[in-house]
Amino acid sequence: MKKLSLIILLFALVLFSCGTGNSKQQTGKSDGSMESKTQVKLLTVDPGHFHAALVQKTMYDQVSTDVHLYAPEGPDYIQHLNRIKAYNSRPVNPTSWNEIVYTGNDFFEKMLQEKAGNVVVLSGNNRIKAEYITKSINAGINVLADKPMIISPEDFPALEAAFAGAKKSGLLLYDIMTERFEVNSILQKMLSQKAEVFGTLMTGTREEPAVTKVSVHHFSKLVSGTPLIRPAWFFDVQQQGEGIVDVTTHLVDLIQWACFPEQILSTGDVSMVSAKRWPTMISKDEFKGVTGLDSFPDYLQKDVKNGTLNVFSNGEMVYKLKGVFAKVSVEWKYSAPPGGGDTHYSVMHGTRCDLVIKQGPDENYVPTLYVENVKGIAMNDFNVKLKEALSSFPYDSLGSVAINQNSLKLSVPVKYRVSHEEHFGQVTAKFLEYLKAGNLPEWEVPNMITKYFITTSALKMAKEKQ
Repeated sequence: MKKLSLIILLFALVLFSCGTGNSKQQTGKSDGSMESKTQVKLLTVDPGHFHAALVQKTMYDQVSTDVHLYAPEGPDYIQHLNRIKAYNSRPVNPTSWNEIVYTGNDFFEKMLQEKAGNVVVLSGNNRIKAEYITKSINAGINVLADKPMIISPEDFPALEAAFAGAKKSGLLLYDIMTERFEVNSILQKMLSQKAEVFGTLMTGTREEPAVTKVSVHHFSKLVSGTPLIRPAWFFDVQQQGEGIVDVTTHLVDLIQWACFPEQILSTGDVSMVSAKRWPTMISKDEFKGVTGLDSFPDYLQKDVKNGTLNVFSNGEMVYKLKGVFAKVSVEWKYSAPPGGGDTHYSVMHGTRCDLVIKQGPDENYVPTLYVENVKGIAMNDFNVKLKEALSSFPYDSLGSVAINQNSLKLSVPVKYRVSHEEHFGQVTAKFLEYLKAGNLPEWEVPNMITKYFITTSALKMAKEKQ
């Protein structure tokens, strides 16, 4: 604990040198001239997750450089400010954010009272995120929320009510779906709409779903080139959420987005088939390696068995969406193999071929799209149709390479391979477009509701069957 105290003290010293203030004091100075030039002012609340900082890794023309931060005292907001400081001071394309900080136990009430901005970014402890969303909407503030918006079936009615409240008040409530901006996911979706290449999406079966998405994540990782220090509560599924309602949010979203593009979905389109959950075992040394803490906090003792922390960060579900069988699986490991990182696997089964994204050692852990199991057409003729389809897409220099007698690999120029961290800026830019227009696409809200119905229903089913 002495080491942790030293770390926190060092953070505090760095923070003090940046001009931030003490508990229950607002610090920093707003540039009033910005108000006439911008229409969006960001508010950040209790940024316990590093995704909050990634929203500010880039600048946006219509967003004020002043950002009001409201948080309780502690290392979470200090780490957030240090990340923003690193973006501001980087040698290439530095940002110019001015953080105006308020700390105190009444941080959230203070945010609602002051209403110093019109968009609140929520990326932190998920246990009370539904409450934060509801109260922010009721206060007339747009919400840009990190996933997941909710982590339990009990919170689903509140989320539905928040969307209804946002619609009534002309506000936007939106979650950060970064994976829609990964180029291979985009190309997989676009190719699945080319009947001459993909045919039509199969319906599949429980044992062989038409679409499968698998994600592997790691507790120990680098963020913006720096080892990530996670808050201890991240390992508490009552605060962060179980894996089956967390990362699966991205995967369920991609299935809806790719298989039923711009179609309005509803909970009535969903039929849950199966779900299961299982823990990742974290030793004390591993826990210390990513939190800096020598021991498990009291609130984690419920999950400690024989000195090892059992984190229910893994989950799998099979469900039908509009009659199509889909499978989603997420797994958390402690650290990635050398040269590796978080990985994504995805397959869509069509009547003419399968579209498969792989990201394993054979791909040097780089997402790669394959066209496999070509059916009913000679490979040379199929390749011609594939090239014609690729040439119609808004990407130049796309190509394909034969792997074997019935499989091809797509070659995608490096310039289109944007990192996961950069996707946060892309999502935020899209949200700002919607904000300027005054509304989301008509399918977004019902599909978000459907998505969280699926994830929370899967959690309920997995717990009932254990």
